Amino acid sequence: MGNKGYSRQGFFGDIHHYDEHGHKTGTSRPGMFGGYTNYDANGHKTGHSDPGFFGGYNHYDNYGKKIGHSDPSLFGGYNHYDSNNKSTGSSDPGMFGGYNHS
Repeated sequence: MGNKGYSRQGFFGDIHHYDEHGHKTGTSRPGMFGGYTNYDANGHKTGHSDPGFFGGYNHYDNYGKKIGHSDPSLFGGYNHYDSNNKSTGSSDPGMFGGYNHS
């Protein structure tokens, strides 16, 4: 599977997402209860991610519909799935922090 981009943590816990060419695609900001509020590259809210069981996250769109989930993998990364439980990729820890997506 090819590179789908990467994510890096910024100030105040924000996580900035980039495509494989280094263009910013969005930001996830920490929420009140351990989750994240997700925004696109223009700053528009696109949904939220809440902590799930065993260290994963459940992802919801702006209307509260579950659109997927992420489960922890063996070596500190995450495996990502859509709402039908089909694998959509993975994120592995990068060399200098953050995650590389494939």
